[in-house]
Amino acid sequence: MNFIVKEEIELLDFLYKNINKSKNSIKNILKDNTYVNDKKISKFNYLLKENDIVSIKNKIDDIEIIYEDKDFIVVNKPSNLLTIATNKEKEKTLYHMVSNYIKINNKNNKIFVVHRLDKETSGIVVFSKSEELKEKLQKDWNTLVKLRGYVAIVEGNTKDAGTIKSYLKEKDMYTYSTNSKDGKLAITHYKKIKSNDRYTMLDINIETGRKNQIRVHLKEMGNLIVGDKKYGSKDNSIKRMALHANKLEFFNPKQKKMMRFEIDIPNSFKKLIK
Repeated sequence: MNFIVKEEIELLDFLYKNINKSKNSIKNILKDNTYVNDKKISKFNYLLKENDIVSIKNKIDDIEIIYEDKDFIVVNKPSNLLTIATNKEKEKTLYHMVSNYIKINNKNNKIFVVHRLDKETSGIVVFSKSEELKEKLQKDWNTLVKLRGYVAIVEGNTKDAGTIKSYLKEKDMYTYSTNSKDGKLAITHYKKIKSNDRYTMLDINIETGRKNQIRVHLKEMGNLIVGDKKYGSKDNSIKRMALHANKLEFFNPKQKKMMRFEIDIPNSFKKLIK
């Protein structure tokens, strides 16, 4: 968000005049996110001159906004960032960052979580801007979603294509397959994109969205996802887990149309499997 200064004025006064937020919120913006002519400034009495450019660089500036309209905001979540808060972490979350972003123009704006990704997974995340739409989507998410696509890089080689189907259970923060049907059915389809002597890049489509589903299924197939420390990978080649949600297609019940999003594969993935 950029503003062109029309007259000499102190920076804090300028922010009060141009941003529709509480004074405490504006002071926080000044502390962390305010730039004048691309130089970070946090002094409240900094004197602005005519034609200076004041930029509010909210933390979401580091996150790609894939799509935004009056109903949705769709973003590319970085790896190693929680989607929503936990008991241990309240603010360093994707939800908190996107919420702050949409409140810049109006402090009453809200977002609602439609679905989430694991902390270690990057890629497409959808937030709705109304609770009613969020509830419609969540109620029938598995029916409304036509494609949930991922790219993963795994250790070793795999078959050209296949389907993994099992019942998953959660215990002590881990997910595992069980032979009994007291777990939840999970179905993962995969297809080899390419491989080298150490790794294989897979195109993955899931029919169900169980916790850690892809990670557990690939481990049980004998091919750990690179960087997945939780499930046993010792490979830290790209200093993150090599799982990225790159495709999503779903029916929008409010606008009565299909919505499809596709984003690029991270460069670190491409370099790993040249």
